[in-house]
Amino acid sequence: MIPSFQLIKGGVTTPAGFKAAAHRAGIKADAPDMALLVSDVDAAVAGTFTTNAFRAPPVRLSAENLGTGSGRAVIINSGCANACTGEQGLAAAQCMLAETAAALGVPENQVFVCSTGEIGTQLPMDRVRAGIGELAAGLDPDGGDAAARAIMTTDAFDKQRAVRLSVDGREVTIGGMAKGAGMIHPNMATMIAVLTTDAAVNPAALQTCFSDAVERSFNRVTVDGDTSTNDTALIFAGGQAGNQPLSEAHADWEAFTHALHAVMLELALDMVRDGEGASRIVTIDVEGAASELDAARAAKAIGTSLLVKTAWAGALPIWGRVLAAIGTSGAAFDDEAVDLWYDDIQLVAGGVGVPGLDREAVRGVVLQDAFNLRVELNAGAAAYRMYASDCTEAYVKFNSEYLS
Repeated sequence: MIPSFQLIKGGVTTPAGFKAAAHRAGIKADAPDMALLVSDVDAAVAGTFTTNAFRAPPVRLSAENLGTGSGRAVIINSGCANACTGEQGLAAAQCMLAETAAALGVPENQVFVCSTGEIGTQLPMDRVRAGIGELAAGLDPDGGDAAARAIMTTDAFDKQRAVRLSVDGREVTIGGMAKGAGMIHPNMATMIAVLTTDAAVNPAALQTCFSDAVERSFNRVTVDGDTSTNDTALIFAGGQAGNQPLSEAHADWEAFTHALHAVMLELALDMVRDGEGASRIVTIDVEGAASELDAARAAKAIGTSLLVKTAWAGALPIWGRVLAAIGTSGAAFDDEAVDLWYDDIQLVAGGVGVPGLDREAVRGVVLQDAFNLRVELNAGAAAYRMYASDCTEAYVKFNSEYLS
């Protein structure tokens, strides 16, 4: 039986024990561009970060502080990634961390820092320092909405999710916010994601389940095949619900991990729905692979192929581009054994197009806002799922004009 939880309206300050604030510091021209989230108590913290070799200074500092396994706050700015900024950028990130710690009266190793926006520009630190003071003074248990909006860059809408479940007979809440619409691809994406929960969770167990949930959510989405320099996902578990600390041995561990994954997957899907220039989202299922690695290779090749993505954008009822993408993926399979479906319409059987295919029916499937593409490799029992957007003319126009 799948453990139950309830989807509720909310975000990072919906769980008990968290406050947030937003501020317009002038990093961006016309919108709030700084956010602060604070836990009332020392919280267990877990996180994952970009695999891009050009790790921005905020990522490096946050990764170092993650070693403590606990934390009190995260300070975030949008409009400037503070990436590829040398020693000046590192000093700016250290200043953000130190000034936030001082404003809150907490140790510096209990603070995390995130930046998102244009790569290669320096932060206006006079404005940032002033903004930190304003944020600390404006913390509010209802500040989650404003914080979610302040971290947006090219996003068309803010991304917030929350769920409620029972642990030890007590009400536990998990909330989250994320930003991201372009440069979206494993591992992870141009994204900042912050999750909170009032559950008490063993720090090591929290890192294990969070890393697993990231793998099955943020690492399963692609918009344009590019991975950013600043990707950060964090979770704070404050323990205000009063449950016995969760770990793998706890009777409600499966319920908690299932609910956490649900929140993160919805945030990840929101990023694909909001993909720059995107008009539809496609769930890609590769089944019958010799290994999960092979299934992943095939799925990612489909989801990142410009020929496939532009065919989706034009609602073209063609399948050859999908097979061609799989064929260059490096996955092991017999090309005469591959089957392909769009929703419940089979396009390919045994590596050959199905005779008498109703192309207009296929076109009707692709015209939907969302549909499923399923591939059966018939090479084994492994499977992999990911989510991709199409690629329209609007993506090209946006990225040939946009400056943060």
